[in-house]
Amino acid sequence: MSISAEVVRQLREETGAGMMDCKAALVEAKGNMETARDVLRKKGLAAAAKKAGRAAREGAIGSYIHAGAKVGVLVEVNSETDFVAKTPDFQALVKDIAMHVAAASPAAALYVSKEEVPAEVLEKEKEIYRAQATAQGKPASVVDKIAEGKVKEYYSTFCLLEQPFVKDTKITVGQLVQEKIALIKENIVVRRFTRYRLGEESRSSKPEDGSGSVNAPPGSGCPAPSRPGAKAGA
Repeated sequence: MSISAEVVRQLREETGAGMMDCKAALVEAKGNMETARDVLRKKGLAAAAKKAGRAAREGAIGSYIHAGAKVGVLVEVNSETDFVAKTPDFQALVKDIAMHVAAASPAAALYVSKEEVPAEVLEKEKEIYRAQATAQGKPASVVDKIAEGKVKEYYSTFCLLEQPFVKDTKITVGQLVQEKIALIKENIVVRRFTRYRLGEESRSSKPEDGSGSVNAPPGSGCPAPSRPGAKAGA
């Protein structure tokens, strides 16, 4: 089918994908813009997955201070090259992640990724979920399934990359990063972050010991990890 240059240009501006990729997506979607965006997203995520294992040792430390100067965030995001780290797309991503951390509930985001959650913390959570399901009279045959479902909710609350992105809740922070990997053509790693709120203990993820946890503020009700440390890839 015939796809006009104007429609291709519009899709390119909306997604940042290349002209040929946009045209191919529109042809596959039979001219439907929404379907074409989905096609590009799926192809982009597949391409991003191939880059996930590549070393990312450059990057930038970004900051965000919320209006009123009562909440502030520092975040380290790594790229493969210093050239990419200085591009507007990468800098915008760093800023978006910092803003997301600032906007998140003070009790949220104890870890960068779900892989960082210590096994003992996860098992304790599962025990709680199983006990809750049993107390509600759920059949023994479904108690474990209910617990696994609750674990996914736990991840989406306490793991940064699993949280719905504050500026577009249809995608997670992790999916946002994956889309940027596909656009920038380099691996990107969210390494660590620190969130400050005036008068509260700072909460930061630190990669030094590799445990993947951060400090929860006193009285937050969050499961406090046993030690600090976080190293995570997107």
